[in-house]
Amino acid sequence: MTNPVRVGLVGVGIIAGTHLAVLDERPDVRLEFTVDPWRSAPVEFRGSTPPHYGDLVRALDEHRPDLVVLATPTETHAELTSLALLRSTARVLVEKPLVHDSAALATLRELDGKADVRGRVFTAHHFAFSPEVDWAAELHAAHPDWGPVTTITSAFYDPYVLRGAEAFASYVSSWTDSGVNQLSMLTRFVDLTELTSARQTDGGASAWCTVGFRSRGEAGTARLRSSWLTGSSSKESSLVFGRSGVEVWIDHTAMTGFAARGGELIAVFGNDGRTPRKVAHYRPLYASLLSGRPDPVLGFDTAAAITGIHRAVPEAR
Repeated sequence: MTNPVRVGLVGVGIIAGTHLAVLDERPDVRLEFTVDPWRSAPVEFRGSTPPHYGDLVRALDEHRPDLVVLATPTETHAELTSLALLRSTARVLVEKPLVHDSAALATLRELDGKADVRGRVFTAHHFAFSPEVDWAAELHAAHPDWGPVTTITSAFYDPYVLRGAEAFASYVSSWTDSGVNQLSMLTRFVDLTELTSARQTDGGASAWCTVGFRSRGEAGTARLRSSWLTGSSSKESSLVFGRSGVEVWIDHTAMTGFAARGGELIAVFGNDGRTPRKVAHYRPLYASLLSGRPDPVLGFDTAAAITGIHRAVPEAR
């Protein structure tokens, strides 16, 4: 038997519920403490209530966690990550996006001489672990004969217009929230190179961006649409292999997919409908993180590359 991984959870809002549900499934973890300045009551976990604190500094003075999970607003990530790195030896799992701007990313990079930033900081790019993405990535890897991906179209819609100002306070903008999910998902298939155009409309509630990529030695373009102006959630992506005529359609909301060439159905993917979507994302994410060999999509280098594209201002063309 090995000692359980001691986890400190910072931020006990909506997304923390998914983290707690997945951690509860794992006998190899123990919730050591929680932190949230806006909540005074402790969180119940496995029939008990771990110690709860109003700030991370006090929690780290009292405990020695192996993993600190940051499920807090994006603009707090850099400061809290720095605290965890400098005041503990724990690894840090940060909710996506890792940081809110390039200056915050530079601040974390500057810590690399004092703490092992590249070895200890991970970002919860959960969409890259969704079952339908995993299926499509395996299909892509198994068929080099299809040639390169030439075009990608991805549309992510969330009904946050119903939340009004609360949506902007929580998620900042549709590009801030969904763009990272789209970009991290695309790293499963292609090598992203640059943001080639970006336009945010509806006060930030909608966005249309294009991103260049390389696939099997050739250049391609991804078209990314996101918006909160909808009555229900809907997320889909399409990968086109132009040379072979193959198209792979992925429905992220239903966690399904299919591949076709013209009128021929090549492959299909479905699910049993019993697993909540975000649990289906975070379950393999934590399995990877705690395996001893975390997937590179969780690593600091991937987060830095995604941030560089996500926060870029494209040159006039």
